[in-house]
Amino acid sequence: MVKITDVARRAGVSASTVSYALSGKRPISEETRQRVEAAARELGYRPHAGARALASSRSNVLALVVPLRAGIHVPVVMQFAVSVVTTARRYDHDVLLLTQEEGEYGLRRVADTALVDALIVMDVQLHDPRLRLLRSLDTPSVLIGFPSDPEGLTCIDLDFRAAGEACVEHLARLGHRVVALVGSPPEVYVRETAFAQRVVQGFTAAADRGGLVSSVHPCEASPAAARLVAEQLLREQPALTGVVVHNEAILEPLADAFEDLGLRVPTDLSLTAICPDELAESARVPITSVALPSAEVGERAVHLLMKKLDGGTVPESTLLAPAMTQRASTVPRTVG
Repeated sequence: MVKITDVARRAGVSASTVSYALSGKRPISEETRQRVEAAARELGYRPHAGARALASSRSNVLALVVPLRAGIHVPVVMQFAVSVVTTARRYDHDVLLLTQEEGEYGLRRVADTALVDALIVMDVQLHDPRLRLLRSLDTPSVLIGFPSDPEGLTCIDLDFRAAGEACVEHLARLGHRVVALVGSPPEVYVRETAFAQRVVQGFTAAADRGGLVSSVHPCEASPAAARLVAEQLLREQPALTGVVVHNEAILEPLADAFEDLGLRVPTDLSLTAICPDELAESARVPITSVALPSAEVGERAVHLLMKKLDGGTVPESTLLAPAMTQRASTVPRTVG
């Protein structure tokens, strides 16, 4: 097994210098640090995680707070979680996954026991009751999501308002004048979950700006609920030609329901979505969509957190611009 003394011999420095260069506990010249790191890579040396944690007074563990509440689409949540875990490992950190509704008490419990060095918090609400505590904790945190007042917090996410706008603007450019948003399950809106609310804001603003007839329909994550929403839309908006879907679980069932009711995608109805690319690409009729960049968001959240842990300055707000890919599900509206 390669020892620290082996690295010191290869780099031509003392063992203590190797320790300082790899831990950052004391300032070392850039030239020396690079020489030490090169020697460690060449020899395959990896510091013992327990010793490193003791030396730095850190646990080398991050907490990912993901309350698995009603209305949460677990496959998408797990995409974020995998990205956070794999990126944390590049920093030699493990991840503690907290899936209960921790609330203020749970966050305080985790922070006060020194179980973790820092927190990544998901499923953020516009008026999230955890925000006051997060602002006051010594434990650094990053939120994946934007509350209504992000001041004093570090937040990152897709710009969901812009994503909602992009979907409507795309349909408007194709000549669609009557559009609907089929959104998340009702309980997601009742909780004022931030990303869902932002999509509604963007969808409504763009439709009003373009003079389109529009409506918003929460939908439970089941084929039966998708069928009921499709029937309601055709009953209430018989001139409907464009639909935006922000509910991964019902994307295919909704398209099937419309077809059963006599509207084919895209001949009679153009369909757009905010969802992972792989889901949009694998649909029977590939869906025009704004990508859900879970891998990038998770990775960048960890980068922000590690920079905060190292005493660096990070931006309070990081909004990722929506990227739309046009596929076969949207075509110009036919008149006649």
